[in-house]
Amino acid sequence: MSKNPPPAQPHRRPESDPQANKAAMAAGTQAPYEQEDEEEVEESGHKFLLFNVVPSWMVSFVAHIALIILLALWFIPIPKERTVALEAGEQSSEQIDDFAIDLTEMDFETEVLEEELTEPEQAMELETEPPQVELEEIVDFGSMFVEEAIESESLELNASDMVNETSGRTGTGAEEALRQYGGNQASEDAVSLALKWIAAHQLEDGSWNFDHQRGDGNHRTSPNPGSMVDARMGATAIALLPFLGKGQTHLNGEYKEQIAAGLRYLMENARKRGRGFSYRDQGTMYSHGIVAIVFCEAYAMTRDPALQPFAQGTVYFIEDAQDPVGGGWRYQEGQAGDTSAVGWQIMGLKSGKMCGLQIRNGTYRLAKKFLDDVSTNYGAYYGYTNPPAPGERGHKARNAVGLLCRMYMGWDKSNPGLEEGMSYLSELGPDTSVGDGINMYYNYYATQAMKHYGGDDWTRWNEEMRDFLIKSQSKAGPTEGSWYFSENHSASSGGRLYVTAMACMTLEVYYRYLPLYSEDAANEEFKLD
Repeated sequence: MSKNPPPAQPHRRPESDPQANKAAMAAGTQAPYEQEDEEEVEESGHKFLLFNVVPSWMVSFVAHIALIILLALWFIPIPKERTVALEAGEQSSEQIDDFAIDLTEMDFETEVLEEELTEPEQAMELETEPPQVELEEIVDFGSMFVEEAIESESLELNASDMVNETSGRTGTGAEEALRQYGGNQASEDAVSLALKWIAAHQLEDGSWNFDHQRGDGNHRTSPNPGSMVDARMGATAIALLPFLGKGQTHLNGEYKEQIAAGLRYLMENARKRGRGFSYRDQGTMYSHGIVAIVFCEAYAMTRDPALQPFAQGTVYFIEDAQDPVGGGWRYQEGQAGDTSAVGWQIMGLKSGKMCGLQIRNGTYRLAKKFLDDVSTNYGAYYGYTNPPAPGERGHKARNAVGLLCRMYMGWDKSNPGLEEGMSYLSELGPDTSVGDGINMYYNYYATQAMKHYGGDDWTRWNEEMRDFLIKSQSKAGPTEGSWYFSENHSASSGGRLYVTAMACMTLEVYYRYLPLYSEDAANEEFKLD
Protein backbone atom coordinates (compact mmCIF):
# COMPACT_ATOMS: atom_id res chain seq x y z
CA MET A 1 0.00 0.00 0.00
CA SER A 2 1.20 3.55 -0.70
CA LYS A 3 1.28 6.22 1.90
CA ASN A 4 -0.41 9.60 1.81
CA PRO A 5 2.14 12.48 1.61
CA PRO A 6 2.59 14.65 4.72
CA PRO A 7 0.01 17.43 4.82
CA ALA A 8 2.65 20.13 5.27
CA GLN A 9 4.30 19.40 1.95
CA PRO A 10 2.89 20.26 -1.44
CA HIS A 11 1.53 17.30 -3.31
CA ARG A 12 3.87 15.59 -5.72
CA ARG A 13 3.11 12.35 -7.49
CA PRO A 14 5.45 9.61 -6.22
CA GLU A 15 7.44 7.66 -8.70
CA SER A 16 5.41 4.78 -10.00
CA ASP A 17 6.49 1.32 -8.88
CA PRO A 18 6.31 -0.90 -11.95
CA GLN A 19 6.18 -4.09 -9.98
CA ALA A 20 3.41 -2.79 -7.73
CA ASN A 21 1.43 -1.61 -10.73
CA LYS A 22 1.67 -4.97 -12.42
CA ALA A 23 0.58 -6.72 -9.29
CA ALA A 24 -2.35 -4.38 -8.82
CA MET A 25 -3.49 -4.81 -12.41
CA ALA A 26 -3.28 -8.57 -12.06
CA ALA A 27 -5.40 -8.39 -8.94
CA GLY A 28 -7.97 -6.09 -10.62
CA THR A 29 -7.18 -3.16 -8.28
CA GLN A 30 -5.91 0.35 -8.95
CA ALA A 31 -2.27 1.20 -9.33
CA PRO A 32 -0.75 2.86 -6.27
CA TYR A 33 -0.55 6.37 -7.83
CA GLU A 34 -4.12 6.14 -9.05
CA GLN A 35 -5.34 5.29 -5.54
CA GLU A 36 -3.46 8.26 -4.18
CA ASP A 37 -4.98 10.59 -6.79
CA GLU A 38 -8.49 9.37 -6.08
CA GLU A 39 -8.10 9.90 -2.34
CA GLU A 40 -6.86 13.43 -2.96
CA VAL A 41 -9.81 14.20 -5.28
CA GLU A 42 -12.22 12.98 -2.66
CA GLU A 43 -10.57 15.15 -0.04
CA SER A 44 -10.76 18.25 -2.33
CA GLY A 45 -14.48 17.89 -3.05
CA HIS A 46 -14.02 15.76 -6.23
CA LYS A 47 -12.69 18.74 -8.21
CA PHE A 48 -10.83 18.26 -11.52
CA LEU A 49 -11.78 14.60 -11.65
CA LEU A 50 -11.66 14.55 -15.45
CA PHE A 51 -8.14 15.87 -15.68
CA ASN A 52 -6.85 13.50 -13.01
CA VAL A 53 -8.39 10.22 -14.13
CA VAL A 54 -7.92 10.73 -17.92
CA PRO A 55 -4.48 10.18 -19.39
CA SER A 56 -2.59 13.30 -20.42
CA TRP A 57 -2.73 12.51 -24.13
CA MET A 58 -6.50 12.39 -23.98
CA VAL A 59 -6.66 15.74 -22.19
CA SER A 60 -4.50 17.30 -24.89
CA PHE A 61 -6.63 15.76 -27.65
CA VAL A 62 -9.91 17.07 -26.17
CA ALA A 63 -8.41 20.50 -25.57
CA HIS A 64 -7.28 20.82 -29.19
CA ILE A 65 -10.64 19.69 -30.50
CA ALA A 66 -12.39 22.29 -28.35
CA LEU A 67 -10.01 24.98 -29.56
CA ILE A 68 -10.66 24.11 -33.21
CA ILE A 69 -14.43 24.27 -32.66
CA LEU A 70 -14.16 27.67 -30.97
CA LEU A 71 -12.02 29.06 -33.81
CA ALA A 72 -14.47 27.75 -36.43
CA LEU A 73 -17.40 29.36 -34.66
CA TRP A 74 -15.47 32.61 -34.42
CA PHE A 75 -14.82 32.88 -38.16
CA ILE A 76 -18.10 31.54 -39.62
CA PRO A 77 -20.35 34.59 -40.35
CA ILE A 78 -23.81 34.60 -38.91
CA PRO A 79 -26.35 34.32 -41.75
CA LYS A 80 -28.29 37.48 -42.34
CA GLU A 81 -31.61 37.78 -44.12
CA ARG A 82 -31.40 39.75 -47.32
CA THR A 83 -33.37 40.20 -50.49
CA VAL A 84 -31.62 39.67 -53.80
CA ALA A 85 -33.59 41.03 -56.71
CA LEU A 86 -33.65 39.59 -60.21
CA GLU A 87 -31.28 36.65 -59.72
CA ALA A 88 -33.66 34.52 -61.77
CA GLY A 89 -33.85 37.19 -64.41
CA GLU A 90 -30.10 37.21 -64.84
CA GLN A 91 -30.03 33.45 -65.26
CA SER A 92 -32.75 33.48 -67.88
CA SER A 93 -30.97 36.25 -69.76
CA GLU A 94 -28.30 33.74 -70.75
CA GLN A 95 -30.72 31.43 -72.55
CA ILE A 96 -30.35 32.58 -76.12
CA ASP A 97 -27.26 33.79 -77.88
CA ASP A 98 -27.99 34.33 -81.47
CA PHE A 99 -31.87 35.39 -85.09
CA ALA A 100 -32.52 37.56 -87.83
CA ILE A 101 -34.78 37.97 -90.64
CA ASP A 102 -33.27 38.61 -93.99
CA LEU A 103 -35.94 37.83 -95.17
CA THR A 104 -34.56 37.73 -98.65
CA GLU A 105 -31.31 35.87 -99.00
CA MET A 106 -30.01 34.40 -95.75
CA ASP A 107 -28.17 31.28 -94.84
CA PHE A 108 -29.60 30.45 -91.46
CA GLU A 109 -27.46 29.16 -88.65
CA THR A 110 -29.21 27.84 -85.57
CA GLU A 111 -27.60 28.48 -82.20
CA VAL A 112 -29.99 27.87 -79.32
CA LEU A 113 -28.54 27.70 -75.83
CA GLU A 114 -30.83 25.96 -73.36
CA GLU A 115 -30.63 26.66 -69.65
CA GLU A 116 -29.66 23.62 -67.62
CA LEU A 117 -31.98 22.57 -64.82
CA THR A 118 -30.09 21.47 -61.73
CA GLU A 119 -32.93 21.12 -59.25
CA PRO A 120 -36.32 19.38 -59.52
CA GLU A 121 -38.02 22.55 -58.30
CA GLN A 122 -36.82 24.43 -61.37
CA ALA A 123 -38.24 21.86 -63.75
CA MET A 124 -41.59 21.98 -61.98
CA GLU A 125 -41.72 25.75 -62.20
CA LEU A 126 -41.11 25.72 -65.94
CA GLU A 127 -44.08 23.44 -66.46
CA THR A 128 -46.44 25.98 -64.92
CA GLU A 129 -47.62 29.29 -66.31
CA PRO A 130 -44.85 31.89 -65.98
CA PRO A 131 -45.32 34.55 -63.29
CA GLN A 132 -46.89 37.82 -64.29
CA VAL A 133 -44.13 40.37 -63.76
CA GLU A 134 -44.79 44.05 -64.24
CA LEU A 135 -42.32 45.84 -66.50
CA GLU A 136 -41.38 48.16 -63.64
CA GLU A 137 -40.01 45.15 -61.76
CA ILE A 138 -37.54 44.44 -64.55
CA VAL A 139 -36.10 47.94 -64.92
CA ASP A 140 -33.20 47.21 -62.53
CA PHE A 141 -32.47 44.06 -64.52
CA GLY A 142 -31.69 46.19 -67.55
CA SER A 143 -30.09 49.06 -65.69
CA MET A 144 -27.54 46.89 -63.90
CA PHE A 145 -26.09 45.84 -67.27
CA VAL A 146 -25.89 49.21 -68.99
CA GLU A 147 -25.64 51.78 -66.21
CA GLU A 148 -21.86 51.96 -66.52
CA ALA A 149 -22.00 52.37 -70.28
CA ILE A 150 -24.75 54.98 -70.40
CA GLU A 151 -23.51 58.46 -69.61
CA SER A 152 -25.50 60.25 -66.98
CA GLU A 153 -26.92 62.90 -69.30
CA SER A 154 -28.66 60.26 -71.41
CA LEU A 155 -30.72 59.22 -68.41
CA GLU A 156 -32.19 62.69 -68.03
CA LEU A 157 -33.82 63.17 -71.41
CA ASN A 158 -36.20 66.07 -71.74
CA ALA A 159 -39.31 65.83 -73.87
CA SER A 160 -37.89 68.60 -76.06
CA ASP A 161 -34.88 66.41 -76.87
CA MET A 162 -37.08 63.73 -78.41
CA VAL A 163 -38.52 63.78 -81.88
CA ASN A 164 -42.23 63.18 -81.40
CA GLU A 165 -42.44 61.24 -84.64
CA THR A 166 -44.87 58.66 -83.27
CA SER A 167 -47.45 61.18 -82.07
CA GLY A 168 -49.47 60.83 -85.26
CA ARG A 169 -50.31 57.17 -84.66
CA THR A 170 -53.43 57.80 -82.57
CA GLY A 171 -56.37 60.16 -82.27
CA THR A 172 -56.90 63.09 -84.57
CA GLY A 173 -53.29 62.90 -85.76
CA ALA A 174 -53.84 59.43 -87.16
CA GLU A 175 -57.16 60.41 -88.74
CA GLU A 176 -55.58 63.41 -90.45
CA ALA A 177 -52.58 61.40 -91.69
CA LEU A 178 -54.88 58.67 -92.99
CA ARG A 179 -56.80 61.21 -95.06
CA GLN A 180 -53.78 63.16 -96.21
CA TYR A 181 -51.63 60.28 -97.37
CA GLY A 182 -54.19 57.94 -98.92
CA GLY A 183 -55.54 55.52 -96.34
CA ASN A 184 -59.23 54.73 -95.97
CA GLN A 185 -61.68 52.86 -93.78
CA ALA A 186 -61.12 49.63 -95.67
CA SER A 187 -57.38 49.77 -95.02
CA GLU A 188 -58.02 50.43 -91.32
CA ASP A 189 -60.43 47.51 -91.14
CA ALA A 190 -57.73 45.30 -92.67
CA VAL A 191 -55.25 46.48 -90.01
CA SER A 192 -57.74 45.69 -87.24
CA LEU A 193 -58.32 42.16 -88.57
CA ALA A 194 -54.58 41.58 -88.87
CA LEU A 195 -53.91 42.65 -85.27
CA LYS A 196 -56.63 40.30 -84.07
CA TRP A 197 -55.06 37.36 -85.92
CA ILE A 198 -51.56 38.16 -84.64
CA ALA A 199 -52.78 38.54 -81.04
CA ALA A 200 -54.58 35.18 -81.19
CA HIS A 201 -51.32 33.41 -81.98
CA GLN A 202 -49.31 34.73 -79.04
CA LEU A 203 -47.91 32.01 -76.77
CA GLU A 204 -48.44 31.76 -73.02
CA ASP A 205 -44.98 33.10 -72.19
CA GLY A 206 -45.67 36.29 -74.16
CA SER A 207 -43.66 35.32 -77.23
CA TRP A 208 -44.58 34.44 -80.80
CA ASN A 209 -43.17 31.73 -83.03
CA PHE A 210 -42.85 31.83 -86.80
CA ASP A 211 -44.47 28.42 -86.66
CA HIS A 212 -47.81 29.94 -85.65
CA GLN A 213 -49.36 26.48 -85.27
CA ARG A 214 -47.47 25.88 -82.02
CA GLY A 215 -49.23 26.46 -78.73
CA ASP A 216 -52.57 25.64 -77.17
CA GLY A 217 -55.94 26.24 -78.77
CA ASN A 218 -57.80 24.74 -81.71
CA HIS A 219 -57.61 28.02 -83.63
CA ARG A 220 -53.98 27.48 -84.67
CA THR A 221 -54.84 25.69 -87.87
CA SER A 222 -53.87 28.33 -90.43
CA PRO A 223 -51.54 26.84 -93.06
CA ASN A 224 -48.06 28.03 -94.02
CA PRO A 225 -46.10 27.96 -90.75
CA GLY A 226 -42.58 29.35 -90.92
CA SER A 227 -39.51 27.17 -90.68
CA MET A 228 -37.48 29.45 -88.34
CA VAL A 229 -38.90 27.85 -85.21
CA ASP A 230 -35.96 28.88 -83.01
CA ALA A 231 -36.05 32.55 -84.00
CA ARG A 232 -38.17 33.46 -80.97
CA MET A 233 -36.78 36.99 -80.52
CA GLY A 234 -37.33 37.94 -84.14
CA ALA A 235 -40.82 36.43 -84.27
CA THR A 236 -41.86 38.25 -81.10
CA ALA A 237 -40.47 41.57 -82.31
CA ILE A 238 -41.98 41.36 -85.80
CA ALA A 239 -45.35 40.54 -84.20
CA LEU A 240 -45.16 43.52 -81.81
CA LEU A 241 -44.31 46.12 -84.46
CA PRO A 242 -47.79 46.25 -86.07
CA PHE A 243 -49.37 46.94 -82.65
CA LEU A 244 -46.95 49.81 -82.03
CA GLY A 245 -47.51 51.06 -85.58
CA LYS A 246 -51.21 51.36 -84.80
CA GLY A 247 -50.47 53.41 -81.67
CA GLN A 248 -51.04 50.55 -79.22
CA THR A 249 -48.66 50.27 -76.24
CA HIS A 250 -48.32 48.25 -73.05
CA LEU A 251 -49.95 51.17 -71.20
CA ASN A 252 -52.85 52.02 -73.49
CA GLY A 253 -55.02 50.37 -76.08
CA GLU A 254 -57.01 47.26 -76.78
CA TYR A 255 -53.94 45.03 -76.85
CA LYS A 256 -51.93 46.46 -73.96
CA GLU A 257 -51.81 43.13 -72.11
CA GLN A 258 -50.47 41.29 -75.16
CA ILE A 259 -47.89 44.01 -75.79
CA ALA A 260 -46.80 44.02 -72.14
CA ALA A 261 -46.36 40.24 -72.23
CA GLY A 262 -44.32 40.46 -75.43
CA LEU A 263 -42.06 43.21 -74.08
CA ARG A 264 -41.64 41.30 -70.85
CA TYR A 265 -40.55 38.21 -72.78
CA LEU A 266 -37.92 40.22 -74.65
CA MET A 267 -36.70 41.93 -71.48
CA GLU A 268 -36.37 38.67 -69.58
CA ASN A 269 -34.42 37.05 -72.41
CA ALA A 270 -31.92 39.83 -72.99
CA ARG A 271 -28.36 38.55 -73.28
CA LYS A 272 -25.64 40.85 -72.04
CA ARG A 273 -22.95 41.38 -74.63
CA GLY A 274 -20.35 44.13 -74.31
CA ARG A 275 -21.95 47.47 -73.52
CA GLY A 276 -25.51 46.38 -74.10
CA PHE A 277 -27.89 43.58 -75.03
CA SER A 278 -27.86 41.05 -77.85
CA TYR A 279 -30.99 39.52 -79.36
CA ARG A 280 -29.29 37.39 -82.00
CA ASP A 281 -31.07 34.05 -82.17
CA GLN A 282 -31.63 31.93 -85.28
CA GLY A 283 -32.18 35.03 -87.37
CA THR A 284 -28.89 36.61 -86.16
CA MET A 285 -28.50 40.40 -86.56
CA TYR A 286 -31.80 40.68 -88.41
CA SER A 287 -33.65 39.71 -85.26
CA HIS A 288 -31.61 42.11 -83.18
CA GLY A 289 -32.37 45.08 -85.44
CA ILE A 290 -36.11 44.39 -85.25
CA VAL A 291 -35.99 44.06 -81.43
CA ALA A 292 -34.16 47.40 -81.27
CA ILE A 293 -36.93 49.06 -83.26
CA VAL A 294 -39.52 47.61 -80.87
CA PHE A 295 -37.84 48.87 -77.71
CA CYS A 296 -37.06 52.30 -79.18
CA GLU A 297 -40.57 52.85 -80.54
CA ALA A 298 -42.22 51.62 -77.33
CA TYR A 299 -39.98 53.92 -75.28
CA ALA A 300 -40.63 56.89 -77.58
CA MET A 301 -44.39 56.35 -77.31
CA THR A 302 -44.60 55.86 -73.55
CA ARG A 303 -41.42 57.24 -71.93
CA ASP A 304 -41.66 54.24 -69.60
CA PRO A 305 -38.31 54.21 -67.71
CA ALA A 306 -38.39 50.40 -67.59
CA LEU A 307 -37.77 50.36 -71.36
CA GLN A 308 -34.96 52.90 -71.54
CA PRO A 309 -32.07 50.58 -70.59
CA PHE A 310 -33.19 47.98 -73.12
CA ALA A 311 -33.65 50.54 -75.90
CA GLN A 312 -30.19 51.97 -75.24
CA GLY A 313 -28.69 48.52 -74.76
CA THR A 314 -29.90 47.26 -78.14
CA VAL A 315 -28.54 50.39 -79.83
CA TYR A 316 -25.18 49.87 -78.14
CA PHE A 317 -25.02 46.33 -79.47
CA ILE A 318 -25.80 47.51 -83.02
CA GLU A 319 -22.84 49.88 -82.79
CA ASP A 320 -20.54 47.25 -81.30
CA ALA A 321 -21.54 44.65 -83.92
CA GLN A 322 -20.76 46.92 -86.88
CA ASP A 323 -18.00 45.83 -89.23
CA PRO A 324 -15.19 48.21 -88.22
CA VAL A 325 -13.71 48.16 -91.72
CA GLY A 326 -16.58 47.99 -94.20
CA GLY A 327 -19.21 49.63 -91.99
CA GLY A 328 -22.01 47.11 -92.49
CA TRP A 329 -23.78 44.38 -90.55
CA ARG A 330 -24.61 40.80 -91.40
CA TYR A 331 -25.25 37.66 -89.34
CA GLN A 332 -22.69 37.95 -86.53
CA GLU A 333 -20.74 40.78 -84.93
CA GLY A 334 -18.03 42.30 -87.07
CA GLN A 335 -18.94 40.44 -90.27
CA ALA A 336 -18.72 42.20 -93.60
CA GLY A 337 -22.21 43.53 -94.21
CA ASP A 338 -25.08 42.88 -96.57
CA THR A 339 -27.65 45.48 -97.62
CA SER A 340 -30.61 43.63 -96.15
CA ALA A 341 -29.15 43.32 -92.64
CA VAL A 342 -27.91 46.92 -92.80
CA GLY A 343 -31.46 48.11 -93.45
CA TRP A 344 -32.79 46.70 -90.17
CA GLN A 345 -29.88 48.15 -88.18
CA ILE A 346 -30.26 51.61 -89.73
CA MET A 347 -33.95 51.50 -88.87
CA GLY A 348 -33.00 50.54 -85.31
CA LEU A 349 -30.56 53.44 -85.06
CA LYS A 350 -33.09 55.81 -86.56
CA SER A 351 -35.67 54.71 -83.98
CA GLY A 352 -33.05 55.18 -81.25
CA LYS A 353 -32.39 58.73 -82.34
CA MET A 354 -36.13 59.34 -82.48
CA CYS A 355 -36.39 58.62 -78.75
CA GLY A 356 -33.26 60.55 -77.77
CA LEU A 357 -30.73 57.76 -77.20
CA GLN A 358 -26.95 58.04 -77.53
CA ILE A 359 -25.57 57.15 -80.95
CA ARG A 360 -21.96 57.64 -82.02
CA ASN A 361 -21.40 59.79 -85.09
CA GLY A 362 -18.81 57.30 -86.30
CA THR A 363 -21.56 54.70 -86.66
CA TYR A 364 -23.21 56.77 -89.38
CA ARG A 365 -19.97 57.47 -91.20
CA LEU A 366 -19.15 53.76 -91.39
CA ALA A 367 -22.68 52.89 -92.52
CA LYS A 368 -22.40 55.52 -95.27
CA LYS A 369 -19.16 53.90 -96.40
CA PHE A 370 -20.90 50.55 -96.73
CA LEU A 371 -23.78 52.01 -98.74
CA ASP A 372 -21.32 53.81 -101.02
CA ASP A 373 -19.39 50.58 -101.59
CA VAL A 374 -22.43 48.50 -102.64
CA SER A 375 -24.11 51.11 -104.86
CA THR A 376 -23.74 52.57 -108.33
CA ASN A 377 -24.94 55.69 -110.17
CA TYR A 378 -24.29 57.95 -107.16
CA GLY A 379 -26.36 55.73 -104.89
CA ALA A 380 -29.33 55.04 -107.16
CA TYR A 381 -28.90 51.23 -107.32
CA TYR A 382 -27.73 48.69 -104.72
CA GLY A 383 -26.31 45.20 -104.60
CA TYR A 384 -26.24 42.69 -101.74
CA THR A 385 -22.58 42.63 -100.65
CA ASN A 386 -21.12 44.25 -103.77
CA PRO A 387 -22.34 46.89 -106.22
CA PRO A 388 -24.52 45.80 -109.14
CA ALA A 389 -22.68 44.74 -112.27
CA PRO A 390 -22.02 47.51 -114.82
CA GLY A 391 -25.20 48.41 -116.64
CA GLU A 392 -27.47 46.68 -114.10
CA ARG A 393 -29.92 48.59 -111.95
CA GLY A 394 -29.77 46.36 -108.89
CA HIS A 395 -32.24 44.08 -107.19
CA LYS A 396 -35.52 45.85 -106.46
CA ALA A 397 -35.67 44.95 -102.74
CA ARG A 398 -32.07 46.04 -102.12
CA ASN A 399 -32.66 49.25 -104.01
CA ALA A 400 -35.64 50.03 -101.77
CA VAL A 401 -33.62 49.30 -98.61
CA GLY A 402 -30.64 51.35 -99.75
CA LEU A 403 -32.71 54.37 -100.77
CA LEU A 404 -34.70 54.39 -97.52
CA CYS A 405 -31.44 54.25 -95.54
CA ARG A 406 -30.11 57.20 -97.55
CA MET A 407 -33.22 59.19 -96.72
CA TYR A 408 -32.80 58.52 -93.01
CA MET A 409 -29.10 59.36 -93.19
CA GLY A 410 -29.67 62.82 -94.55
CA TRP A 411 -29.97 62.87 -98.31
CA ASP A 412 -31.97 65.79 -99.66
CA LYS A 413 -34.90 65.07 -101.91
CA SER A 414 -33.03 66.68 -104.80
CA ASN A 415 -30.02 64.36 -104.51
CA PRO A 416 -29.34 62.98 -108.04
CA GLY A 417 -28.89 59.41 -106.81
CA LEU A 418 -32.14 59.56 -104.85
CA GLU A 419 -34.03 61.05 -107.78
CA GLU A 420 -32.85 58.34 -110.17
CA GLY A 421 -33.41 55.53 -107.69
CA MET A 422 -36.92 56.65 -106.77
CA SER A 423 -37.81 57.05 -110.42
CA TYR A 424 -36.79 53.41 -110.95
CA LEU A 425 -38.91 52.23 -108.00
CA SER A 426 -41.88 54.11 -109.40
CA GLU A 427 -41.28 52.47 -112.75
CA LEU A 428 -41.25 49.01 -111.13
CA GLY A 429 -44.35 49.71 -109.04
CA PRO A 430 -45.57 47.56 -106.14
CA ASP A 431 -45.16 43.80 -106.34
CA THR A 432 -48.78 42.69 -106.83
CA SER A 433 -48.47 39.99 -109.49
CA VAL A 434 -49.61 36.89 -107.62
CA GLY A 435 -48.56 34.58 -110.44
CA ASP A 436 -44.91 35.60 -110.01
CA GLY A 437 -44.97 35.51 -106.19
CA ILE A 438 -45.38 38.54 -103.97
CA ASN A 439 -42.24 39.93 -102.33
CA MET A 440 -43.55 41.66 -99.19
CA TYR A 441 -40.02 42.52 -98.13
CA TYR A 442 -39.71 44.73 -101.20
CA ASN A 443 -43.23 46.11 -100.80
CA TYR A 444 -42.61 47.04 -97.15
CA TYR A 445 -39.41 49.01 -97.75
CA ALA A 446 -40.40 50.51 -101.09
CA THR A 447 -43.78 51.70 -99.74
CA GLN A 448 -42.02 53.58 -96.92
CA ALA A 449 -39.56 55.15 -99.34
CA MET A 450 -42.30 56.17 -101.78
CA LYS A 451 -44.43 57.66 -99.01
CA HIS A 452 -41.52 59.74 -97.70
CA TYR A 453 -40.72 60.90 -101.24
CA GLY A 454 -44.35 61.84 -101.90
CA GLY A 455 -45.82 63.41 -105.02
CA ASP A 456 -47.81 61.85 -107.83
CA ASP A 457 -45.63 58.75 -107.86
CA TRP A 458 -46.70 58.06 -104.27
CA THR A 459 -50.37 58.54 -105.09
CA ARG A 460 -50.23 55.99 -107.91
CA TRP A 461 -48.13 53.58 -105.85
CA ASN A 462 -50.41 53.78 -102.82
CA GLU A 463 -53.62 53.14 -104.70
CA GLU A 464 -52.27 49.92 -106.19
CA MET A 465 -50.52 48.70 -103.03
CA ARG A 466 -53.38 49.55 -100.65
CA ASP A 467 -56.14 48.05 -102.76
CA PHE A 468 -54.18 44.88 -103.46
CA LEU A 469 -53.56 44.20 -99.75
CA ILE A 470 -57.17 44.89 -98.82
CA LYS A 471 -58.40 42.52 -101.52
CA SER A 472 -55.90 39.72 -100.84
CA GLN A 473 -56.38 39.54 -97.05
CA SER A 474 -58.12 36.39 -95.81
CA LYS A 475 -61.66 37.22 -94.66
CA ALA A 476 -62.94 33.95 -93.15
CA GLY A 477 -62.00 30.88 -91.16
CA PRO A 478 -58.90 30.44 -89.01
CA THR A 479 -56.84 32.54 -91.46
CA GLU A 480 -59.16 35.57 -91.19
CA GLY A 481 -57.09 38.74 -90.98
CA SER A 482 -53.86 37.17 -92.24
CA TRP A 483 -51.91 37.11 -95.49
CA TYR A 484 -49.60 34.62 -97.10
CA PHE A 485 -47.79 34.97 -100.42
CA SER A 486 -45.43 32.33 -101.69
CA GLU A 487 -42.33 34.02 -103.06
CA ASN A 488 -38.74 33.35 -102.00
CA HIS A 489 -37.44 31.81 -98.79
CA SER A 490 -38.44 34.90 -96.77
CA ALA A 491 -42.05 33.77 -96.79
CA SER A 492 -41.25 30.12 -96.17
CA SER A 493 -38.86 30.98 -93.34
CA GLY A 494 -41.10 33.50 -91.60
CA GLY A 495 -44.38 31.93 -92.64
CA ARG A 496 -47.82 33.46 -92.32
CA LEU A 497 -46.87 35.45 -89.20
CA TYR A 498 -44.06 37.27 -91.00
CA VAL A 499 -46.09 37.99 -94.14
CA THR A 500 -49.06 39.21 -92.08
CA ALA A 501 -46.91 41.54 -89.98
CA MET A 502 -45.20 43.04 -93.05
CA ALA A 503 -48.49 43.54 -94.89
CA CYS A 504 -50.12 45.09 -91.84
CA MET A 505 -47.26 47.57 -91.34
CA THR A 506 -47.43 48.45 -95.03
CA LEU A 507 -51.06 49.51 -94.48
CA GLU A 508 -50.01 51.54 -91.41
CA VAL A 509 -47.56 53.61 -93.44
CA TYR A 510 -49.88 56.63 -93.48
CA TYR A 511 -49.46 57.47 -89.80
CA ARG A 512 -46.53 55.36 -88.65
CA TYR A 513 -43.89 58.01 -89.39
CA LEU A 514 -44.09 61.65 -90.36
CA PRO A 515 -42.89 62.03 -93.98
CA LEU A 516 -39.23 62.99 -94.11
CA TYR A 517 -39.61 65.66 -96.76
CA SER A 518 -42.66 67.47 -95.42
CA GLU A 519 -42.31 70.94 -93.89
CA ASP A 520 -42.88 69.56 -90.40
CA ALA A 521 -40.26 66.88 -90.88
CA ALA A 522 -37.68 69.40 -92.05
CA ASN A 523 -38.23 71.39 -88.88
CA GLU A 524 -37.98 68.27 -86.69
CA GLU A 525 -34.59 67.16 -88.12
CA PHE A 526 -35.23 63.43 -88.17
CA LYS A 527 -32.13 62.67 -90.17
CA LEU A 528 -29.32 60.63 -88.70
CA ASP A 529 -26.34 62.79 -89.60
